[in-house]
This record gives sequence, C-alpha cells and structure tokens, in this order.
Amino acid sequence: MTDVLSAEQRAYCMSQIKGANTEPELSLRKALWILGLRYRIKNKLPGRPDIIYPTSKVAIFVDGCFWHKCPKHYTPPKTRAKFWEEKISKNVERDKKNNALLECQGWKVIRFWEHEIKDSLDDCVEVVVRTLESRQIKS
Repeated sequence: MTDVLSAEQRAYCMSQIKGANTEPELSLRKALWILGLRYRIKNKLPGRPDIIYPTSKVAIFVDGCFWHKCPKHYTPPKTRAKFWEEKISKNVERDKKNNALLECQGWKVIRFWEHEIKDSLDDCVEVVVRTLESRQIKS
C-alpha cells in the first residue's frame, strides 16, 4: 500500500506527534495537583519519567498505546510493517531496561496506558495515592 501523503506532508504529520504533555499525561497531572500531590516533571532519570515524586522515589510513565505496544489497542501499521515492528519492539525493550534501572536505584515505577487514564482516571489516581502512602518516610 502506498502512502497517500507526500514525503513533506508525512514529515509534517509525524513532527506534530507529541512526546510530552499529551492529553492523558496532562489529565493525570491535573488530577494529582488538585489533590495537593506536588510532583516534578523535569528529570534526568532513565527513561525520563513523565511524573516523579523524588522524596518517595516514585516514577510514573504514561505510555501511548501505539508507541509502547498496548496489548489491548496496538494494531501494527500496514505500510512499512518491518520498520514499525522493529521501532515499537525497541521501545518496549527500552521500557523494560529503564524499569530495571530505576528499580535498582530504589524507585517504584508505575506505568499507565493512555487508555487507562482516559477510561478510568480516578483508578489511576488511586494507584498513585496508595503507592505514595506506602512509600512515606517513617521517622
């Protein structure tokens, strides 16, 4: 199947795909902020988590269903199938590696699929709240 867009049009479309501050990520951040759960978004941790709680060492990722191969929603593209399979598989492997690196450094990693946040934001917030409560520093 041939691409219906020109190379320039395709390049433009691809350049518009956000890597940060996506709608699901912003929804989760807003819900956490409303509860008074202050977080950090700028960090140099492995995998660059979307949200971190440095004191509790909790790292949160919001994974796109396409880019991280969601078992519920991922559909491989029909064009350039080999290229996309390799690219997406590398993303999945990198996610596993970054999880392991963070956990070795004492971080608790939480990963949400974008559809989980869209479908059940309250449940996702509850997971974060429970995790933060369980990792509170006890004096």
